[in-house]
Amino acid sequence: MFSGIVEAMAEVVAIEREQDNMHFTLTCSFAKELHIDQSVSHNGVCLTVTKQQDDTYTTTAMRETLLRSNLGLLKIGDKVNLERSMLMNGRLDGHIVQGHVDTTARCTKVEDAAGSKIFTFQYDVKPELARRGYFTVDKGSVTVNGVSLTVCNPSDNAFEVNIIPYTLENTNFGLIEEGTVVNLEFDILGKYIARLNSLS
Repeated sequence: MFSGIVEAMAEVVAIEREQDNMHFTLTCSFAKELHIDQSVSHNGVCLTVTKQQDDTYTTTAMRETLLRSNLGLLKIGDKVNLERSMLMNGRLDGHIVQGHVDTTARCTKVEDAAGSKIFTFQYDVKPELARRGYFTVDKGSVTVNGVSLTVCNPSDNAFEVNIIPYTLENTNFGLIEEGTVVNLEFDILGKYIARLNSLS
């Protein structure tokens, strides 16, 4: 489980394909602290560390993960948002994030907002998934590339988020432009409420 508060960015240093899987080797500031079997969020996707050596570590994404996320688009040199799993002895600064990406979205607009930036993201709407809670609500939570954010101006298939300078500098939001594909995880609380409503 995660909070959506990004700890660091990692750089992809190697990619290997093996049948339907992709193995990513990355480097980051805390790579030496990681150990095999540890869960780490990569652009919001919970992946297991499978190898650790010096300043790098390796993790594997299987077919289902590659179909639902932007990880299959990664190239060597790309920056990835990282968060280690949440400690249960502190404050929850973001929101409850599972690291189970629901779908991808495409950035359709980036606007300056007096020092901050407003990003608009659009995603494909599937009615059966919307009935199960896969949507956004005004002032609700959403995770974009692993970053816990507040939704603004949602529509049936799009929403805005406001990004402060700190987040632009310390996550890969600083690299997002029109056309960039990002990972989305909708709020787990909304999914539970939708499920309960479907049973009544």
